[in-house]
Amino acid sequence: MTATVSATVTATVTTRRAPTPFHRLLTVETRKLFDTRSSKIMTAVLVALTVAFIAGRGLYSGPHLHTLITTAGIGYGTLLPVLGILTVTSEWSHRTALTTFTLEPRRTRVLAAKCLPPLITAVAASLFAMLVAVPATAVSAGFQDTPADWRVAPLTLLAWTGTNVLMVAEGLALGMLLLNAPAAIVIYLSTPVLWSVVSRLGATGEALTGWLDLNTTVSPLVNGDMSGGDALRLAVSAALWIVLPMAAGVLRVTRKDVS
Repeated sequence: MTATVSATVTATVTTRRAPTPFHRLLTVETRKLFDTRSSKIMTAVLVALTVAFIAGRGLYSGPHLHTLITTAGIGYGTLLPVLGILTVTSEWSHRTALTTFTLEPRRTRVLAAKCLPPLITAVAASLFAMLVAVPATAVSAGFQDTPADWRVAPLTLLAWTGTNVLMVAEGLALGMLLLNAPAAIVIYLSTPVLWSVVSRLGATGEALTGWLDLNTTVSPLVNGDMSGGDALRLAVSAALWIVLPMAAGVLRVTRKDVS
């Protein structure tokens, strides 16, 4: 009997000393990101909209590669952050958090594994837009019988990709802070409208928007003409909308009772 108890304790200690490998957590969370019905639908819509926006813009504005690539941002700025929000809130809406945190009690590792796939998806989506824009530029040039403009600065593409990553990070931060998908989505989609109203409230409102609205401060990054002051304003708005909500969200999740 004593030997059995000792073996059980030893096995328990051994199990506790062998955490779930992070790559396995990352694989599981990536599968969760694309396995749900809502994620599959959103991914399909995102792909379709990207192709449609780029093709339509090519026929309308002409064969300009840089313009066609950034056209994909119309859909990315909305759908990619929503995908991030759903990633971090699904455990609570589907009531699977207890199972997840029982299998991996160290919640910060789970949260890290949840955040990486949407951020990587933002990079992959940016690359997909570039791949779609190249043939769209060639087809548009042939259709309009005009020379194609292939000029695009690699640094500008990198900045645009970074912008998409920042938008997804904002969605992740809001989702982790609120743990409620509808509330986080409403706040994310409504803040640009609210900041647009604030910017019209005189010099003070314009100054607040220029420092605190992430959609405004990220514009110089997208345009590739960021100065030192622009970088400072971007850092302040990113701290407000990404760093602080993310830190508060991590603290909330690690201390939240799961039932």
